[in-house]
Amino acid sequence: MTDSTYTTFYLEMTSPQQLLSKPLPEALSIVECEVPQFRFNRFLYELVGSEWEWGDLDDWTDEQWRALVESDLHRTWVAYHRGSIAGYYELYRPDGTNVEIRYFGLASWAIEKGFGGPLLSHAIGSAWDWPDTERVWVHTCTFDHPSALANYQARGMQLYRQESTPG
Repeated sequence: MTDSTYTTFYLEMTSPQQLLSKPLPEALSIVECEVPQFRFNRFLYELVGSEWEWGDLDDWTDEQWRALVESDLHRTWVAYHRGSIAGYYELYRPDGTNVEIRYFGLASWAIEKGFGGPLLSHAIGSAWDWPDTERVWVHTCTFDHPSALANYQARGMQLYRQESTPG
């Protein structure tokens, strides 16, 4: 019998000076989606998340997607390499000060190409650039890429909570 317990790790950064940034490679460009398109976010979620069996939004309706993505509390960036989507991230700040990196990841073809650290640096920097941000946080789990937790910590994020859940 296999152990199906998984662990969720919660990490935070409370000062922009904690960011240990990794430079953006010249071949990677990152663009904010300034015109929200909930179907595009759904596509990005599936493109990146299918590899890691993300499923928490699988039963969301168009109305739920629209409400989140078109909210002033939500922002999306997409990373491109040679014209193709390499990854994306979403920031969410429902309380006006604490920014959650809600979703973050690379397309499967872009993994192991050195894009993860620079994209995460960009995400954290964008969160701090959002006026009035006091804290940036994220959660990851043992279902994510094996390097996910290490990448967050390498960028300066600190573990503040860990939960194990029977699967």
